[in-house]
Amino acid sequence: MKHAFVAAILVVATSGPALVASPAAAQTAQSAPLEQACVSVAKNFLLMPTVKTGVVQSFPELDPPGARLTYSTREDAKPTDFNNEISCEFDKATAPFGLRRFCISNVCYGPSEQDEENRRRYLEVKALMDRQK
Repeated sequence: MKHAFVAAILVVATSGPALVASPAAAQTAQSAPLEQACVSVAKNFLLMPTVKTGVVQSFPELDPPGARLTYSTREDAKPTDFNNEISCEFDKATAPFGLRRFCISNVCYGPSEQDEENRRRYLEVKALMDRQK
């Protein structure tokens, strides 16, 4: 009985349509506008006109909604160059998003940060994002 159950799971897990449908279903949860907003945060913070992105993920269904991505500032970026990471949290998942907080590597920037410089950088990026509305 135990072997029949395992065999049934293997048949279901390896069936073509289930594997094809699963990634598409996961992709529908992504939010391109939310991801672009996080790219904008990165550009504004880094003072770079373009930022090359690697893996980009968004979470519009979470509270607070957000996105995270790997990036490189190199024009000729190779897959191994995307070792910098930024994560962004927003007030809502639709425009205008309202920047709540962002973190680059291990440093976070937000309205309640203890470090005055980090709080100031957050306010600067938030002001720039608010102007884009």
